[in-house]
Amino acid sequence: MTPAARDAAGPSVESSADELVGRLIARGWSVAVAESLTGGLVVSSLVSVPGASAAVRGGIVAYATPLKHTLLGVDAALLAAEGAVHPDVARQMAAGVREAAAVDGEAADVGIATTGVAGPTPQDGRAVGTVHIAVATPDGIRGASLALTGTRTQIRAEATAAALALALACIPPATS
Repeated sequence: MTPAARDAAGPSVESSADELVGRLIARGWSVAVAESLTGGLVVSSLVSVPGASAAVRGGIVAYATPLKHTLLGVDAALLAAEGAVHPDVARQMAAGVREAAAVDGEAADVGIATTGVAGPTPQDGRAVGTVHIAVATPDGIRGASLALTGTRTQIRAEATAAALALALACIPPATS
């Protein structure tokens, strides 16, 4: 990709991760990540930032649907009724990972979650490219639903970029 094409496509995952870690550190906040279709790409992008250990608590890859309930506290009835690819599942994953990553009884300040269908086939009646992301902060939970196209790799990469972008939108820069 040329530099002009990269600029037109928006910030890179690397620059978004760097900015997000910087914002978290400036606020003294911690983050935890719950991932399904992205399989660890979001937390990997965060820990690639030098100094990330000051903010990143960790991540849970809850790829199997039952783990979304047992590890992240997603409502079992919701999973049974809607499957794992649903906006409320993403929201509950984001809230749940904050609690799952508690240290000394204190939840993480921010939870980021991804769930969806990367392909090659539909899942739970949802089309390939259906993605739900959510970010939970002390101010509440914000989610987004996406209809992505491309290969499995491209969908996972775009979902990662979207999750980081949503987190940045939810966490404004700290004021001095």
